[in-house]
Amino acid sequence: MGAEASTDVRTSTDVRTEALAGLAAEQVGHRFKGLPPDAAGLTVGELTAERRNLFTGGFTTPVLALSAERLEHNLALMETYTARHRLAFAPHGKTSMAPQLFWQQIDRGAWGITLAVPHQVRVAREFGIERIFLANEVVDEAALTWIAAELNAHPSFRLVCYVDSVRGVELMDAALRGVASRPLDVVVELAAGEGARTGVRTEAECAAVADAVAAVPSLRLVGVAGYEGEVPEADPERVRAWLRRLTALAADFDKAGRFAGLDEIVVSAGGSAWFDAVADVFAELPELSLPVLKLLRSGAYVSHDAGHYRRVTPFNRVPEEGALHPAFRLWAQVVSRPSPEQAFVNAGKRDAAYDLDLPAAETVRRAGAEHPATGVTVTSLSDQHAWIGTTPEADLQVGDWLALGLSHPCTSFDKWQLIPVAEADGTVVDYVRTFF
Repeated sequence: MGAEASTDVRTSTDVRTEALAGLAAEQVGHRFKGLPPDAAGLTVGELTAERRNLFTGGFTTPVLALSAERLEHNLALMETYTARHRLAFAPHGKTSMAPQLFWQQIDRGAWGITLAVPHQVRVAREFGIERIFLANEVVDEAALTWIAAELNAHPSFRLVCYVDSVRGVELMDAALRGVASRPLDVVVELAAGEGARTGVRTEAECAAVADAVAAVPSLRLVGVAGYEGEVPEADPERVRAWLRRLTALAADFDKAGRFAGLDEIVVSAGGSAWFDAVADVFAELPELSLPVLKLLRSGAYVSHDAGHYRRVTPFNRVPEEGALHPAFRLWAQVVSRPSPEQAFVNAGKRDAAYDLDLPAAETVRRAGAEHPATGVTVTSLSDQHAWIGTTPEADLQVGDWLALGLSHPCTSFDKWQLIPVAEADGTVVDYVRTFF
């Protein structure tokens, strides 16, 4: 897509169908880790149709798999949750960078997809995603020129992105003025506090940025946004206090007439640790002069995890609303058992997330039977090995397959280009393609 697509009359559905068909037509080969060597030359669609078993169908270790049942459960749960709380939903796509999952999220009621950088927007556009929330200020001239071409070529495409400085507004206008046929929708990003990440630090500075947007023809102010996950020393009280600052900013901007001429006002927040607080505070938002798109952006839920997000998920605080299930398992094989206290498996930093927690040993599989990984602990990772500590009760032998639970979905997805989706009995029913 791009400027050359100005005469393209394909619908979003057409683009989606063609792009997903292109994924199914990709050939399986050496560049995809863990897949059966004897599948080389098959297309992904042909391999999917064979419904091979993850454990007996020729897959090699290490291999990362998504649980089909848990993936479906997580998608359904957040669809229900956001509907119950009357939230629009733009899950953060940087978690998976998997357009197949983007469309599954949209099919389950999502308004659109959140992304972090322009390249990710390009990926989403190649797969027909029509609504994108870009949770970053974009000041790259080449990226803005491409965005302008997309807006010009596709009237149905909507992109909303952050602004967090007057200088940023000036750079965006310089790149877009005279190039874009319609203004780019922007929201002022309110920082989560002093020492937090990006965003405007004070309400007075937010007003100055909003004034700068109003002074240029290439941008249109449509709301306010931020990320409560960056609140310093976050706890329920501090997070809710910051969220109330955000909603008050929206109300103040509205009262000042800054949203005149719009159809709706965008108010957006929400990572994967505090979406219950977002739901509560957004429900308190007083009636404004226009309808409000209360946009939640949580993304890690799609696979959840067995570590960090299992500990911090809001469903721990509101268990009556449901529970997410870790959908990832990394299967590795014991390749060395040098002593009764130590073993090594053939998966390491190249295969497993390790930025928040080390993988957790969950299950041992031997000769078609499984037993709990009692007394088995991952103690460190090398590039291609996990160091395993074992106690006397550990039942672990060379050749066993060891299932590892992973912490942090974002750095699990990005290590695998093609991920089998397996049912509980091991039948692989799909393959998820990632684009990092």
